[in-house]
Amino acid sequence: MKLLLASRFIFSLYTVLILTANTFAEKPQYETGEIKIAAATAEEPIRRTVSISAARDYLAKGSQAWTEERKCVSCHTNGTFMQLAPSFGTLFSNQIESHREFFLSESAYLKKTAAPSLKEGLQPTQLAYIANGLATYDAAKNKLTVETKETLDLMLTAQSEDGSYNNLNCWPPFESSSYHGANIAAMALAIAPNYLEQVTKEQQKQINALKRYLQTTKPPHDYARMLLLWTATKWKGLIDDQIKQDTIKMIIAHQQDDGGWSMRTFAAPEKWGSGVRKELISSEVRQEGTPSDGHQTGLAIMILRESGVPADHPAVREGIKWIKTNQRESGRWWTRSLNGDGQQYITYSGTFYPLRALQLCGELEAN
Repeated sequence: MKLLLASRFIFSLYTVLILTANTFAEKPQYETGEIKIAAATAEEPIRRTVSISAARDYLAKGSQAWTEERKCVSCHTNGTFMQLAPSFGTLFSNQIESHREFFLSESAYLKKTAAPSLKEGLQPTQLAYIANGLATYDAAKNKLTVETKETLDLMLTAQSEDGSYNNLNCWPPFESSSYHGANIAAMALAIAPNYLEQVTKEQQKQINALKRYLQTTKPPHDYARMLLLWTATKWKGLIDDQIKQDTIKMIIAHQQDDGGWSMRTFAAPEKWGSGVRKELISSEVRQEGTPSDGHQTGLAIMILRESGVPADHPAVREGIKWIKTNQRESGRWWTRSLNGDGQQYITYSGTFYPLRALQLCGELEAN
């Protein structure tokens, strides 16, 4: 009887998931002013050939719409934009400056927040994304600006006692844990030109605490292990070579038969959250399996390449082949959210990561 009731409960949850998907499918994913981007769905047709311009337009307009409409820095959209866009040269030159100005205004706003409050809720990780975006901008120009230094200084004041950066545990994989926030903060510190050479003694203690946290805290799942490796590609000496090689092997071992990677194989459902989320993900996996997605495929290749794995490695080649054959008509690469079928904002990073993977493999010019 208990098994029957449990089965009915999970079926009901899955039904709610599908009904929610139909509701959101009628709403634009991003919308403001003249920008209106249709909902992201698994049913969107696949393009015959890769279009870099279609991906660029989706990413540029999506982040602009989010920024203008929501007026906040989010991990999944404009946070991802500023983390990656400056690395593409002139591809996003029309949008980068306006995004930087918005990030600076958000930094100024958070600077007015009382110190204790700055360490609460999502604010520490949000500040880490702001600092990361500004640091990436400066790294592309190879010059640390006063505004970025001030934001990094502010970010250090938002650090928790254990060295991590507080985060919400509600929207994996981004807004999911202090471990995630700590990695984003560490990347920001590592890539900001010459910042680490001019910190105070007190700030150095905070940086040491962050490093110690990342070196001694067990990653909660394989996705977090991969994130640590990504951070280590920027912060030299953060992990030893054995951990690096073991993580590279782990990432390659997760590759699927079609050449892609699936976010859902990098953590058990309960590791992404408890309660309803656990049941929804479990039910979804039983119904649909673990299809490869743009987010995880792009991220895996990005990290492998930045870790020194050559572009002609068989795993990388197969992954690039998956990317080239799975772009949708809108320019997106589909990724289903771990948080129920809402607006599927994870498809945004699920498009930026594959684009960056193509760039790191010398494939942008070829398309």
